[in-house]
Amino acid sequence: MALSPPTPPPDAARLDALRRLDQFREWRSLDDKRYCLVCGKIITGRQIEVANGTHGNRQSRLSCPTERCNSIPMDWVLVTDEILAVAEMAASEERSLVPPRAAEHPAEQGLTSQLRNSPCISSELPND
Repeated sequence: MALSPPTPPPDAARLDALRRLDQFREWRSLDDKRYCLVCGKIITGRQIEVANGTHGNRQSRLSCPTERCNSIPMDWVLVTDEILAVAEMAASEERSLVPPRAAEHPAEQGLTSQLRNSPCISSELPND
């Protein structure tokens, strides 16, 4: 029997969980924003993952919704103008480090095409 994915709690229950489980900052609404110091993303209460304990012996917990980010409420700070400036700088640096996408260069759309166009390898690859 396949397990179904967990269903998110209704808004009122989610807000209650944020207020109860985040002992570091106050939550006024699900639209409140926090800056995650671990992944550098701005997240909202609607996005935060609420994991319930199993079999009643574990407490519920909150976690960052960003993939591969394991932060918890103590890693989230209130969004201020200074935080927004830091987040924008980090995003700008990230954009400058990312190589151009294949869609921007239609002639080189896949790894095989890139290898074919490489002067060292093109003579070793079979032609389609």
